[in-house]
Amino acid sequence: MRIAVTGTHGSGKTTLIDDFVSAHCDYESVPEPYWLLVQGGMPFANGADAADLEDQLGQSCKLILEEITGRNVIFDRCPLDFLAYLDVVSASEGFEWLPQGRLLSRIGRALATLDLVVFVPLLRPDEIQVPIEYGQLRIKVDLRLKTMLRQDDLGLLHAGPRIIEISGSRTQRVAQIAAMLG
Repeated sequence: MRIAVTGTHGSGKTTLIDDFVSAHCDYESVPEPYWLLVQGGMPFANGADAADLEDQLGQSCKLILEEITGRNVIFDRCPLDFLAYLDVVSASEGFEWLPQGRLLSRIGRALATLDLVVFVPLLRPDEIQVPIEYGQLRIKVDLRLKTMLRQDDLGLLHAGPRIIEISGSRTQRVAQIAAMLG
């Protein structure tokens, strides 16, 4: 089974993945592209920037497409995350970013290899009690992801993975994913 967890920053994705892997030892987690690129020595701008997000999108596709094996894997983020960030950030930078051509095809292929996308939306009131960087960006990306996942406005999910939106306690969230595995 190939699972990706998607959501804006500070929504609890990594915590969910850690909890899930602890409860399901037959799954291996794949860190989010940002951290893998940083470990590889890639410098990033201070703050969200379209060029950096494009690099992360490319890395996300690469990770998902290279991890085509028979083992169970759960990815921290998928191309949908970066599409949402790019949409929001490019608008703030004064242009419209849209995937085209080979990149769009690559994104579609990566998503089609996933069995399940788990969306962790922001909740009201916010579960995170500490201040999160770039609060407005966080809210806008969450709203964009909701539209992408609920309406498939980019047409990338019709032949792709099942989508679930989870909420509740940490234990309940893991149980919601486990219920989809059977």
